[in-house]
Amino acid sequence: MINWNNLDTLASFRELQQSTPVDLVDVMTGESGAKRVKEYQVPMAAGFVFNYAARPVDDDILKTLTALANEAQLSDKFEELYNGAVVNTGEKRLVLHHLTRGQLGKDVVVDGVNKRDFYVEQQNRIADFADKVHNGEIVNEKGEKFTSVVQIGIGGSDLGPRAMYLSLENWAKKNGKFLMDAHFISNVDPDDASAVLADVDVAHAIFILVSKSGTTLETLTNQSFVMDALKKEGLNPAKHMIAVTSETSPLAKSPDYLAAFYMDDYIGGRYSSTSAVGGAVLSLAFGPDVFAEFLKGAAEGDKAATERDPMKNPEMLDALIGVYERNVLGYPCTAVLPYSQALSRFPAHLQQLDMESNGKSVNRFGEPVPYKTGQIIFGEPGTNGQHSFYQLLHQGTDIVPLQFIGFKKSQLENDVNIEGSTSQQKLKANVAAQIVAFSCGKTDKNLNKNFKGGRPSSIIVGEQVTPEALGALLAHFENKVMFQGFLWNVNSFDQEGVQLGKTLAKKVLAGDMSDALKEYASLLEI
Repeated sequence: MINWNNLDTLASFRELQQSTPVDLVDVMTGESGAKRVKEYQVPMAAGFVFNYAARPVDDDILKTLTALANEAQLSDKFEELYNGAVVNTGEKRLVLHHLTRGQLGKDVVVDGVNKRDFYVEQQNRIADFADKVHNGEIVNEKGEKFTSVVQIGIGGSDLGPRAMYLSLENWAKKNGKFLMDAHFISNVDPDDASAVLADVDVAHAIFILVSKSGTTLETLTNQSFVMDALKKEGLNPAKHMIAVTSETSPLAKSPDYLAAFYMDDYIGGRYSSTSAVGGAVLSLAFGPDVFAEFLKGAAEGDKAATERDPMKNPEMLDALIGVYERNVLGYPCTAVLPYSQALSRFPAHLQQLDMESNGKSVNRFGEPVPYKTGQIIFGEPGTNGQHSFYQLLHQGTDIVPLQFIGFKKSQLENDVNIEGSTSQQKLKANVAAQIVAFSCGKTDKNLNKNFKGGRPSSIIVGEQVTPEALGALLAHFENKVMFQGFLWNVNSFDQEGVQLGKTLAKKVLAGDMSDALKEYASLLEI
C-alpha cells in the first residue's frame, strides 16, 4: 500500500536532522579527498557517471538517506506512476511522459486507448512527415523545398525543444545530420517574432504551432503575427504551418494546417520534449533517426531510475542528497553549470522543470507544508559563469550547491593546442579545479583573498554530447525532480502558480479592472 506522507512525519527524516554535518574541507583535502572521488560515484545511463564526492554526505548520512528512500516508498511511487496511477492529483490526471520513450511497466489503457501505442503512432506520423519534407514530397505552395523550421510556443513548448535543438546543432552539422535550421518564437513581445522572421526565408519556412489546449494567448498571438507576415509575402499560411496539439483542441482538425500531431493531457509541458512537442522540430531539423536516438537515451535514463537500491540509482541519489541540502542544511538554491557550450540553454529548461514542478507550499492534499520545498535553479555554461557569478558562489555569505556537467570530448573535436594544451583540456581543467576550489578553499591571512571552502558540488561526466547522451541527461533531471516531489509530498505535475497572472492579464485587456491593476495598466499606457 502506498502512503503519501509529509517529509517531516518520516522517522528517517528526523534521524537525518540529527546527523552530524560533514566538514567538506576536511574530507576533500589530501588522500581522503582522492579516495572519495574514486568511491563516491555511480554509473548512469548512456555512459555517464554521477560523482557526488564533493557533496556533504558520508556513509552514515547515505545510510539514513537509503532508509528515507525506503520509508518514503520512492520506488513504489515511481512504479505507480509509470503503471498509470492518477499521480497528478491537482488535475486528476495520469503522468505518462515516460511512455513517450518506452514501456517501463504494464500497459496503460485510457478510454480504450493503449497510450504507449498512441505515442508511438504520433512519433511514426512525425517521422513520415519529416521524411517527406526532406525528400521534397511535401513542399511549399510554389513546389519548392522547405529549408527552415520555426517553432511557435511558450513555456514547455519552447524551453525544452529549444535547449535540445541547440545542444545537438553542432553535432548534427559535424555528422551530416543537419537537415534544416530551426528557430523559435516564444515571447509575446513583438520584437521576438520580428527578429526571427527577419532572419528566416519565410517562403521556405515551415512553422510549427504548439499548444496543447489550442488556446494559449501568447502562442495564438504569435501565430497571427506569423500568418500576417506570410500573407504579406503573398503566401497561404495553411501551406506553411503544422500544429502540435491535443485531439480535442480547436487546432486538431483545422484546415489552417498541413498536418496536426497529437499529445494529450497526461504530458505536462515541461516534460514534453520527448513527445510530439520536441519530436516535430527535432525530426525536421535533424531527421527522425536522430530523434529516435534521443528517445533511446531517455529510455535508458528511465530504466536506471527504476533501480530500487538508492545507492545504485543516480536519479534517486541525486534527489535524496538535494533534499538533505535543502531541508537539513538549509540551502535554498542550486546552480546548474554545464561545461559545454552545447548545453547553453539547458539550465533555462531546468529552471522551468524544477521550479514549476516543486515550487509548491501545499501538499498533494491541499494542506500547507511546514517545511521548505523546491529550490531556486539558475546557471550558465562554464567557463562563462566563472567570469560572472562565481564570485558570490566562492566568497558570498550564502552557500549554493553546484551541479556540474562535463564531457571528455567536445562535439566538433576541431581543436587547437595552445601553450601545451587544447581548448577542451583547458575547459576540463577548469571544471576539475572549480570542484576542488569550492570544496577545499584556501586559507589566506588577507580575508579578501581567503576562501572558506565547504561549498558542495557534484558532477555528471559523459563522453560527448550526442542525441543518446542528451536524452539520458534529460531523463536524469526529470526523474530527480519527480523523486524530490515524492519526498516533499507535493504534486510535481500541475502548475496553478502560472494561472493567476494570466487571468488578471485578460481582465486588463478586457478593460475589467480597478484599483492597483487599473493604475499599473495606466502607467504602461494599455
